[in-house]
Amino acid sequence: MPQPLVVVFAGTSWDGVTGSDRLLASALTSHADILWVDPPISAATPDRYRYGASRLGVSPQIRQVSDGVTRLTPRVLPLHTRPYIKVSTAALIRSQTRWALRKLDRRPAVVMACNLVDVLRSWGPGVAKVLYGTDDYVAGAELMGHDAARVAEDERRQLDNADLVVAVSTVLAERWTGLGAKRVELIPNGVQTSAYRTPGEPAALPKPLTGPVAGVIGQFSDRTDFELLAALADDGVSLLLVGPHDARWEPDRFPALTERPNVVWVGRQPFESLPTFLRHIDVGVTPYRDTPFNRASFPLKTLEYLAAGKPPVSTDLPAVHWLDTPLVRIAGTPKAVVAAVREAAAEAHDPALVARRQAFAEQHSWAERAKALAVALPL
Repeated sequence: MPQPLVVVFAGTSWDGVTGSDRLLASALTSHADILWVDPPISAATPDRYRYGASRLGVSPQIRQVSDGVTRLTPRVLPLHTRPYIKVSTAALIRSQTRWALRKLDRRPAVVMACNLVDVLRSWGPGVAKVLYGTDDYVAGAELMGHDAARVAEDERRQLDNADLVVAVSTVLAERWTGLGAKRVELIPNGVQTSAYRTPGEPAALPKPLTGPVAGVIGQFSDRTDFELLAALADDGVSLLLVGPHDARWEPDRFPALTERPNVVWVGRQPFESLPTFLRHIDVGVTPYRDTPFNRASFPLKTLEYLAAGKPPVSTDLPAVHWLDTPLVRIAGTPKAVVAAVREAAAEAHDPALVARRQAFAEQHSWAERAKALAVALPL
């Protein structure tokens, strides 16, 4: 007998950057089958955003991508994110999803939106409608180049249509409860602990780094506190930076930082290779600026450092307080971050502490998060 079916209207393509939506959906296959609906593409979508979807034809593509996961790539009109066209975009996504369900001869138990696209309406009785919220969409509107007032309208509409809102942070849970969401469950981001259990060789670096080595994984953008990175490098701490750089953020200072002899930047890397880069570091750093968007987030990187057995140092975020563990050091100023990194590096390789960090990460695995979501739905 097949498992219940969950339709996941994803924020990222299955072959794109591996984020919370894909990690949670992959773990959820222990409880349900998944129809993963990519963000749509059109004839005007550049090849770099297609992630394997063919340019030929106008029909949606559907294919099996792993055990329990079928992938749909909808086709929509060009300029599909523009305000007056996105109404048709949502309708096309919904209709093509129903086409895929007929092809699969399946009826969903749950439809889950991982963004604010209008996909939760018109599913009829017996189908649970879920908003999986990983960010403060309104606070992040300017960061993403969107109009905050329009985003706020989309947010209220999505909250009205959702039977359940899943929030990854206490800040988001409180915000959406205050806006009148019918039901809100706190299910924070997790970590794929299995990726860190297999020993292997460290990734090759373009130049050697001497200890202590502080690592930062993620996107280097306006969310990042540049002064913290510079302070570490100025103090003689080596930096390993893993992730893409937003060219609009620190267009001069970030390239200059990466040219220092004690700094290595390796750019965007596949999710599967992250553990091999973390083997080079002594301490993992979460250097987020104090902004409303960051305060509402739940950084994946802090738990990834713990799963790798590395001591994390984070700026002062509600998510870190929710974790409520002395295994994560909190520091707010450049001077305090440098001191915390050096203190953490001194005990980084203590076997008992490495084991404690990894055991703590297991309590916050994606498998545990998927179990919590399955109970909340329920499946």
